[in-house]
Amino acid sequence: MLRNEGTLDRALRIIAGLILLALVFIGPKTLWGLVGLVPLITGLLGNCPVYQIFGFNTCPLKKG
Repeated sequence: MLRNEGTLDRALRIIAGLILLALVFIGPKTLWGLVGLVPLITGLLGNCPVYQIFGFNTCPLKKG
């Protein structure tokens, strides 16, 4: 699986995912915080399926 997310993009996704997941345990305590799994997983993997569909790439590495 090729990476299509740059370092900043990945870091922001991980932070946003953790903040959203915190909503499950802290704050309103709703299950809507589980939406945070999506940016967290894509940030950890470095690959976003939506980026692939639209041809976006924030990763600075060149494809060989």
